[in-house]
Amino acid sequence: MYQVDAVAALRQTAHALRGRRFWPHVSRNVVALGFTSLLTDVSSEMVATVLPIYLVLYLGLTPLQYGLVDGLYHGMTALLRLAGGFASDRTRRDKEVAAVGYGTSVLCRIGLLGAGGSWPLIAGIVAVDRAAKGLRAAPRDALISLSSGRAGLATSFGVHRALDSTGAMLGPLVALAILSVAPDAYDLVFVTSFAVAVVGLGVLWLFVRSVRGLTIDRERPLRPGPALRSLLAARGFAGLTCAGTLLGLATVSDGFLYLVLQERTGLNPGLFPLLYVGTAGSFLLLALPAGMLADRLGRRATFLAGHGVLVLAYLIALPEEVSVGNLAVCVLLLGGYYALTEGVLMALASAMLPADVRGTGLALLTTMTSLGRLAASVAFGAVWAGYGSTAALTGFVVALVAATGLAAALAGSRDHGA
Repeated sequence: MYQVDAVAALRQTAHALRGRRFWPHVSRNVVALGFTSLLTDVSSEMVATVLPIYLVLYLGLTPLQYGLVDGLYHGMTALLRLAGGFASDRTRRDKEVAAVGYGTSVLCRIGLLGAGGSWPLIAGIVAVDRAAKGLRAAPRDALISLSSGRAGLATSFGVHRALDSTGAMLGPLVALAILSVAPDAYDLVFVTSFAVAVVGLGVLWLFVRSVRGLTIDRERPLRPGPALRSLLAARGFAGLTCAGTLLGLATVSDGFLYLVLQERTGLNPGLFPLLYVGTAGSFLLLALPAGMLADRLGRRATFLAGHGVLVLAYLIALPEEVSVGNLAVCVLLLGGYYALTEGVLMALASAMLPADVRGTGLALLTTMTSLGRLAASVAFGAVWAGYGSTAALTGFVVALVAATGLAAALAGSRDHGA
């Protein structure tokens, strides 16, 4: 039912925006990949949304310890992104490489059942799960890109991200429903998460098709050196990668921002997962319109505007006391930031990159931004532990404003290949 509702919402949004002249053909592959991500995100967000409150309030981790775990959450994704992107380009088996990543995440759900209250073991499982996400991300995005027309790249990524965010919205709700009926039943959350992840893997395997031929030049197989040179030769890609990395270094992770908001509002810890739901709901409603807007008015400008929205969200969270109304606005703005940046960045890069190294290029871009986020999480946790959350958030507001200005210069003056 939720899947049907999601597709209906997407079609209604397109019609409201006079979709026929904005709406390039979106392939079945993109929709199937969207439903794979929807189910996988239901599974992963069931776990991810309870971890901050579980680790900090239940197990008693310090902000610095949580920062290390959160840094692993972002940084381990980076370790296998390049491997996944290069493997998909070299073998031309995007679907199969992505399936390995999705399958590994399924196994991690089982591992969480045996972790108990050991936060180092939980951190290790999170690291493996995030590494698996890194492995599958670039092949999946390459499949979306190669299944789409150049003029509708941001729209296709918007459709995928809208379905993806539907899962991100439903996952916390399922976790909240389970824990409201059976408090502290984290094992039941993990079992349910495992079952949903298995279905998501099945959708990928049964309904997604490969889109590039499997003919490989065995005399001259793709190698890392030539692939890197091809990426550096792609007009505008090096500047875009530097811009994304700078912005990642100045971005507060969602978990930390929600912990700041919980501290300032006195929100009941049991309602903590609803913050993720609000952001995912905002992302769901705005992802497709943002993608269509980017295709029509400019992907670069849309991407930079998204970081302006993020600055506003940080400013709202900055005062020592935050009202419930301002908390809601902040959460919704965070979803708007994702809608204006996530798929749009992939569309920007896809238009610059040759097809034969597209997976590697998208992986390199997301690897660098993930490494930036890893450093940002550790830095934010360290400043919070030493000087308080207000000092940490103030420093990141200043850093994000500066990084956005530098990114505007590094990303060039116009879109490429639109």
